[in-house]
Amino acid sequence: MTSTAQALYLLAAVLFVLSLAGLSKQSTARRGTVLGMVGMAVALAATVLLSLERSSRPVLVTGVLIALVLAVGATVGTWRARSVEMTQMPEMIAVLHSFVGLAAVLVGYGSWLTAGTDGHRGDVVHGVEVYLGVLIGAVTFTGSVVAYLKLAARIRTAPLMLPGRNVLNLAALAACVALLAWFLATDGVVPLLLMTVVALALGWHLVASIGGGDMPVVVSMLNSYSGWAAAAAGFMLGNDLLIVTGALVGSSGAILSYLMCRAMNRSFVSVILGGYGVEAGTGAGPGAAGPAGEHREVSPADVAAMLAAARTVVVTPGYGMAVAKAQYPVAELVSRLRAAGADVRFGVHPVAGRLPGHMNVLLAEARVPYDIVLEMDEVNDDLAETDVVLVIGANDTVNPAALDDPDSPIAGMPVLEVWKARQVVVFKRSMATGYAGVQNPLFFRDNTAMLFGDARTQVEAILAALPLPATR
Repeated sequence: MTSTAQALYLLAAVLFVLSLAGLSKQSTARRGTVLGMVGMAVALAATVLLSLERSSRPVLVTGVLIALVLAVGATVGTWRARSVEMTQMPEMIAVLHSFVGLAAVLVGYGSWLTAGTDGHRGDVVHGVEVYLGVLIGAVTFTGSVVAYLKLAARIRTAPLMLPGRNVLNLAALAACVALLAWFLATDGVVPLLLMTVVALALGWHLVASIGGGDMPVVVSMLNSYSGWAAAAAGFMLGNDLLIVTGALVGSSGAILSYLMCRAMNRSFVSVILGGYGVEAGTGAGPGAAGPAGEHREVSPADVAAMLAAARTVVVTPGYGMAVAKAQYPVAELVSRLRAAGADVRFGVHPVAGRLPGHMNVLLAEARVPYDIVLEMDEVNDDLAETDVVLVIGANDTVNPAALDDPDSPIAGMPVLEVWKARQVVVFKRSMATGYAGVQNPLFFRDNTAMLFGDARTQVEAILAALPLPATR
C-alpha cells in the first residue's frame, strides 16, 4: 500500500506542476484548474491509504474518522465556494492562508510532542524543522488575519506607523534567533511558546504596517508564506508531496510578488518586511484626500454619443466593476462597439482589484475575448491616440499623482496614463477616494467627465441610448 501511495504522490506532484503551468495563461487557466483539482483528489486518496496503513486504531475506526473529516471539509468548502462573491475572493483567500499558517503551528506542536514519546526529542534537525514550521506558520496566521480585516474593511487600510517600527521588526527577528538557540539547547516548551507569541505579533505588525495600495502584493506574499509553512509541515510529517507542493506554492508566490512589486515600482524587501525603510510620518502627502478642483458630470446619453463617434476605445476596469457586477453589460457594450467597427480593448493594471488576476477572471467570466485584454505596458503607449477611455470602478491605478506628486503615498507606482486620451469617462458612485485613500486629480482634468451611480445600471443605460445595432 505504501508503494501505491508514493506512486500516487508522484502523480499528484506532476499534476500540480502542470496546473501551475496552465494557470500562467488565460486561455489555459480552466485546464490548469481542472488539473489542480484532479491532483488534489489523487493526493487525498494517497493520504487516506497511508493513514489506514499506519494507524494504530482498527481500520474501520480510522476510516470512519477520515470520512467524517472529509465530509466536514467538503461541506464547508462547497458552501463557501457557492456563496462567496467575486468581490469577496481576496479576503476569502486571506482567510484560507490563515488556516494554512494555523495548521503549520498545530502540526509543529504535535510533532514536537510526538517526538517526546518516540525518543527523537533531542534530534537537532527535527527541532529546527519544528521551530521554523511554527515560526513561519504563526507569522502567516496573524498576517493573513490582518490582511483579511483590511480587505474586508473591518479595520483601517492605512499603514500602522509605530515609532521605530523597523527596529521592532528587527528586534523580533533577533529574539526568534535567540529563542531557537535556547530551544535546541534545552528542548523545552518555554522557548517554543515564547517564539510563537513573538511570531504572532510579528506577523500582525508586518501586515498592519503596509498600506491599502500594496495589499494585492501582500496577499500574494502571504500565499508564498503559506506555501513555505506547508513545506515545513511536510518536513515535520515526513510527507514528500507536502514538501513539493509547499515549495511550488511558496516559490511561485514569491516570484509573483516580486513581479508585482516591480510593476508597481515598489521594493520587494520593503513590502515583505512591513514597509521597511519607510519611517513614521511619511504617509499621505498634502491634499491626499481633500478636494482638488471642480469636476464635470455627464449622463449615460452623453457617453453613448461619445462612444458612437469614437473609433478607438479603451476600457480600464477596477474593483468597482466587480462590486457592481458590471462585467456582463460591459462585455455587451464592447461587443456592440466592435461590431460597429470600433477598435476596443481593455487595459488591466497588474494590481487592478484587490487580488492578482481579479479583473482577468471577471472579464473571462463575461466571455470577453482574451486577445483584447491587455496589460498596462501593452496599452499605455496607445492611450494618447485613443478617442475615449472608460474608467469603470478604477481609481488608484489611473491616478496621475503617482507620477506627478512625489509626496503621494502611491508615488512611483506605474499607472494607466488614461488622461492622455482625448476623452475620459470615469464611472464612480461618488467623489470618494480609492482604496489607498488618495485623492485623484484625474477627476478634475478638462478632458475628464464623471458618470455617477451604479456601474452596471449606468452601462445598461448607455447600451439603451447607444445608436448602434444590438449584437443579439
